[in-house]
Order: sequence, then structure tokens, then C-alpha cells
Amino acid sequence: MCNLYAMTSSQAAIVDLLKIWRDEAGNMPPFSAIYPDYTAPVVTQSSEGRVLRMMRWGMPTPARVLGNKQADKGVTNIRNTASLHWRRWLGIENRCVVPFTSFSEYYSAPGGRSQPVWFASPTQGEMLFFAGIWTNWTSVRKVKEGETTNDLFGFLTAAPNAVVAPYHPKAMPVILRSPEAISHWLTAPTKDALRLQRPFDHKGLQVIEAPI
Repeated sequence: MCNLYAMTSSQAAIVDLLKIWRDEAGNMPPFSAIYPDYTAPVVTQSSEGRVLRMMRWGMPTPARVLGNKQADKGVTNIRNTASLHWRRWLGIENRCVVPFTSFSEYYSAPGGRSQPVWFASPTQGEMLFFAGIWTNWTSVRKVKEGETTNDLFGFLTAAPNAVVAPYHPKAMPVILRSPEAISHWLTAPTKDALRLQRPFDHKGLQVIEAPI
């Protein structure tokens, strides 16, 4: 599961590349490390155009998994899109794309110590996008905060490609690169959009930092 990524491209680059209609992100700094429950930039689709917004990373946890826990830290990675819990957020109004420049998966190195391996485009600094879903949700994210209402997001996963699999054989994020794929995810009927839930082309990724 990807629980750490970075987005170091500029706010202007997101606006220009995705032809953002409305920018609600405020003065957005570079993000060298985004962890679960951190706030990060997300792009949604409205009837007027695309909107750049800030959201907290982690969708609502299924009730059967949450159990009696006092706080819901959220689910960052979503694989089973056939689940009733996730299907409610697969429509166009709840789809989003999440810009990033690199992401990390944890690798169990010899001796049992887990260490992060970082992946990025072979084109230095290229911005890619996770295929995500989002919702506005009222819950207790942290006990000390109490009940709050937040825009939350998570992204889909698929089987790993040949670059990721040697380090993390279970899954990798669903990654979009072309304007056509991004548009398809944001606007296509659900059944068609979910065809993008597949491994990213291995030629489009490389390891940029790994355990020795």
C-alpha cells in the first residue's frame, strides 16, 4: 500500500496542465512528503470544469473494519471497487485525480527491516496522477479533534507492474499520465472508467531511491 508520496511541481503547473477552471487550493507549497491524513491537492470535475482543492488523505473506513474504534484514520488505498462501501463513490461526481511527482512503497529488506523505495517517472520532475475518489464526510479523525467535517480522498490500486513488483508484490497505485486517460477517469461512465484500474506501463516508472 502506498502511504507516502510527494508532489513537488508548482501549483501553476497543475493549473496549466489540467486546464483548471477554478483554483480553491490557496497558496500551495511543494509537498516533499505526504502521509495518511495529511492535506494534499486534489482535482475534481464539476459541470463547469475542473476544480483544484485541498483534501485530507484517507476515505471513510468500512464500519465492519472500523468496529468500536473511537477514531477513523481513513483508508488511503482502495482495491475492491466491487464492494458496496466503495461503489457509492465511483460516480463522476466523486471521482478525482491526485497529482504527484513520486511515491513510495515499503520493502522488507533482509533482516526484516522495512524501508521505503521511491518511484517516479523516468522524465525528471514529471507530474503524474493517481486515479482517486473523494467525499465530504463527518467523523472523528483524531480523538483530540473531536467530530469534524472534511473533504476526504483515496486512490485506487491494481496489481504491481514489473518495476514495483520486486519491492512490493501486492499492489501499486492506479496511475494516469495522458490527458485522455485523465479525462476518461473524470468523465466516463463508471464501468468504462474502471477499465483504467490496471498496472501502469512499466516503461513509465523507475526506481529513484531504494535500500542498498
